[in-house]
Amino acid sequence: MNKLLNILSRNAEFTTAQLAAMLGESEEAVKASIEEYKAQGIIKGTTTLIDWDKVPDSGVTAIIELKVTPKPETGFDDIAKIVMSYDNVESVYLAASSRYDLIATVKGSTIQEIAEFVSKRLSTLDNVIGTATSFVLTQYKGGGVVYYGDGDEQEQRSMIL
Repeated sequence: MNKLLNILSRNAEFTTAQLAAMLGESEEAVKASIEEYKAQGIIKGTTTLIDWDKVPDSGVTAIIELKVTPKPETGFDDIAKIVMSYDNVESVYLAASSRYDLIATVKGSTIQEIAEFVSKRLSTLDNVIGTATSFVLTQYKGGGVVYYGDGDEQEQRSMIL
């Protein structure tokens, strides 16, 4: 994996000067690489990882598995595009060697809101033949960050170069 991408995937807050020093490259070369990755669609954006368990009234997260009949001409892509178009859907994955074909993570205010989303939106889509919903109770690790377990409030990312 490209060293620059690896660093950015772990911590996007480094300045280009810091990245250049870490990589032994010029700041201009790092800036050019980042711009090129953005132009190619490799870098899709940056985000802040939030420990939602510590935010009052932050809602609930569900992992929803969907059994789908693929379309002959587009496979799973069309249904995945529909699922990912909903605002409360955070991620969608095509699963291999699973009882289900697509896996989505969904945020909602309440369990009932997610249940309604599944019953009225997802399960009624053409080609969806079944769903299974699991609710996240505690997030131990996400995005390479440990959220729970050792009492240490410091960021738990490790840098791999």
